[in-house]
Amino acid sequence: MTKTTGSILILDDDEHILLTTRVVLKKHFDIVEVLSVPAKLLKMIRQQKWDVVLLDMNFSAGSTSGIEGINLLKLILEESPDTYVILMTAYGDINLAVKAMKLGAMDFVVKPWDNEKLIATVKAACKFSQSKKEIRMLRNRENIFIETINRPSQEILGDSDPILKVFNTIKKVAPTEANILILGENGTGKELVAREIHKQSSRKNNTFVHVDLGAISENLFESELFGHEKGAFTDAKEQRIGRFELAHGGTLFLDEIGNLSQPLQAKLLSALQNRKIQRVGSSIAIPVDIRLICATNMSLVKMVSQKTFRDDLLFRINTVELLVPPLREREKDVGILSQYFLEKFCKKYNKHGVKFSSSANRKLSRYHWPGNIRELMHLIERGVIMSENKILVPEDFILSHQAETSVPDGNLNLEELEKSAIAIALNKHQGNLSKAAKELGLGRTTLYRKMEKYDL
Repeated sequence: MTKTTGSILILDDDEHILLTTRVVLKKHFDIVEVLSVPAKLLKMIRQQKWDVVLLDMNFSAGSTSGIEGINLLKLILEESPDTYVILMTAYGDINLAVKAMKLGAMDFVVKPWDNEKLIATVKAACKFSQSKKEIRMLRNRENIFIETINRPSQEILGDSDPILKVFNTIKKVAPTEANILILGENGTGKELVAREIHKQSSRKNNTFVHVDLGAISENLFESELFGHEKGAFTDAKEQRIGRFELAHGGTLFLDEIGNLSQPLQAKLLSALQNRKIQRVGSSIAIPVDIRLICATNMSLVKMVSQKTFRDDLLFRINTVELLVPPLREREKDVGILSQYFLEKFCKKYNKHGVKFSSSANRKLSRYHWPGNIRELMHLIERGVIMSENKILVPEDFILSHQAETSVPDGNLNLEELEKSAIAIALNKHQGNLSKAAKELGLGRTTLYRKMEKYDL
């Protein structure tokens, strides 16, 4: 006989009823436990999620009011809302059972009961309980899907050799189940690469769950990743499903993994090795099926040598390493990305027909972009917002660093020195031509003419 997957708890003070009921149900369900002491119920329902609780109505000697059963029913429904309660009652207490059903009990069985009817009733309750849990999980996943759908769509753009190598690697690794470690500086687009791997994988129709580990405090790490049960800690007012469970069947992207402390690294490693997690406040091991992608801007190899990152965790997460190149190595792509962001922000801010001047394009292409694509995006957004003209000129882009204009040591060429001095003055005064001209000892018209000459 194939047993039904389900967890059943029987609560009664009659040892004979506990024994016989357990024997009957054990043949049909994989987990059946008994409890004779009501005071231990709270601990039992916090340690494990029961699909069904069979609950007696009276426990004190001579008691027939059913008030004990009613109070226990309320406790179960408050602590474990997905659990279905079946009352066990004597024939004369049917009115009391009906009252309890109005409070939230699913059904009742009358002592002495017919075993076939008992089994059918418990199976129905178990099915409803599991369906309720599945609906809760689907709602959580629906929120992830909605967040993904509402997220502005953005592709990885470029046709330079470095980014084409990234495309090629994605094509190779996406169809596999290999764990991926994405390396690269801040702002290079590591999350976009992770999403593209998911999009090209066999898990593409399931959830992609992004977790920024750098933004999660140590106190909330387990709750965020593994979930928690109601009452597990002071602010745990309801059950919460963690990111591992939400990513079940899909992809879990752990961003900024280099920021994890060693105690948290150990907890993450345990979950990855066992492919099981435990919610905070529960002892139940929940199997999870995830594709793992991690990302960092740190050198994990160096951190391992410094004993700040576990070598066994590094081995676990980097079956394949994928390096996303910085924008300074993708000079050919700056124009493509600039035009993409220009069109994006012109649409966002309802500005039509705005274009780059040739000198603005040259300025952007020659910059070294320490903040990578993110810096380029913010710079162009600011330029679109602030400019009152249809043509964006170099002065519309105030660069945070001017390393591209620095003069090599020993270069005494007067034009190069003049160009460098003008660039430094413009940067110092955030593009204010009057102040820059005054500091340089030039007239504003002369300064503008020299800016045109040097494509600044």
